[in-house]
Amino acid sequence: MGEQGTVAAPDAATVRKAVLASALGNAVEWFDFGVFSAGIITPIVGTVFFPGGSDNATLRSFALIAAAFLARPFGGLVFGPLGDRLGRRRVLALTIILMSGSTFVIGVLPGYATIGFAAPLLLLAVRLVQGFSTGGEYGGAATMIAEYAPTGRRGFYGSFLELGTLAGYVGGAGLVLLVNLVAGDETMRAWAWRIPFFAALPLGIVGLYVRTHIEDTPAFRRMERSGERLKSPLRETLARYWPTIVMLVGIVFLLNVADYTLLTFMPSYLTDFLDVGPVTSQLITIGVELCMIAVITPLGALSDRIGRRPLLRTAAVGFVVLSWPAFALMQTRSAVGVALGYAVIGGLLVLMLAVIGATFPAMFPTKVRYGAFAIGYNVSTSLFGGTAAVLVGSLIDVTGSNYVPAYYLMLAGLVALVPLARIPETAGVPIEQAGRPDAPRPTGLSLSR
Repeated sequence: MGEQGTVAAPDAATVRKAVLASALGNAVEWFDFGVFSAGIITPIVGTVFFPGGSDNATLRSFALIAAAFLARPFGGLVFGPLGDRLGRRRVLALTIILMSGSTFVIGVLPGYATIGFAAPLLLLAVRLVQGFSTGGEYGGAATMIAEYAPTGRRGFYGSFLELGTLAGYVGGAGLVLLVNLVAGDETMRAWAWRIPFFAALPLGIVGLYVRTHIEDTPAFRRMERSGERLKSPLRETLARYWPTIVMLVGIVFLLNVADYTLLTFMPSYLTDFLDVGPVTSQLITIGVELCMIAVITPLGALSDRIGRRPLLRTAAVGFVVLSWPAFALMQTRSAVGVALGYAVIGGLLVLMLAVIGATFPAMFPTKVRYGAFAIGYNVSTSLFGGTAAVLVGSLIDVTGSNYVPAYYLMLAGLVALVPLARIPETAGVPIEQAGRPDAPRPTGLSLSR
């Protein structure tokens, strides 16, 4: 391998630091979603920033979430190839401060009663910056973990990326609940709703500090020294790797429909369509999230032994078969029935979340990994993730059926089964060989570590 051998494998402490640096960014992103989509705050934001009072306030907030996702593919197109040229670390330092700063700014924006139509326009602008920066975040964070993790433990370490998702969401939603309980409903609507948004900035500063005090990934540095780094990674990505990107889009379709239905739509679904109180809705959401946190890293470690595809396929089949029964349980409107139905969807989702941090980066070679991942992931997220809440909510209003989310999840599961039947198993394949035409295939998944 020549000069590639001069980059030593990182020690365990460095790997843990890289995992922390990556997971913190995901936590900041989902802290924003935990705050913005909380059943308590969603209608307040829609009322504060738009004319029309409380009429359709929740749908207005969901439309803002969807609008922000329009910027994500552009962020992926800019930051992804940039990360393949300049390195993962530099780009991720920029995205985390943009994300946390955008969330903070929402907390200081004046409302419609103060500045009129400038209020929703400013809020939209901030959400677009949020979406643009997020478009460069996830692909880079996943790439950093995958390129730092030892081959036989990539599933375990990769699961911490989505542990950051869940922890960030729980942190955001939990902070909203705490502020509401302390301040009371009236004070919450008046001004205290702004407090949770402020907390994003210190999180981002901590993440920035960690990211700027770590070297770039060993895989990227080896690529630099071997002369394989591309001058135009975007052109190479779109010309040669579009079939793999299409497969990624299909898998991420299910991931995002499930993720954003569960984490951004469900708290308001329980409140607006099932008449569950907002505090009870928030407690159920946080409880399911905590259970997911408890099992995600063991599932990631399991994928190092049995492979990623069995967990992904089980999740896809599960969404096809179990989504309708899960939502039927929720229609009982009892706390137990709602919690059990919610837990079924959360259990299927965590099967995916546990392994995608190891699976998606390994679909592409090092020279285009960040960009190809970011483009495919964010195109799918823009089309199907950001629109999930507003689409499902609108369809429920039009059809009068509370089973619309179940039907959408079943459709997404069927779509995802097609690419999941075709992607190669990459557990046990060194990350620098993964995604290449000559990549070795694991022969037995009792994998060496």
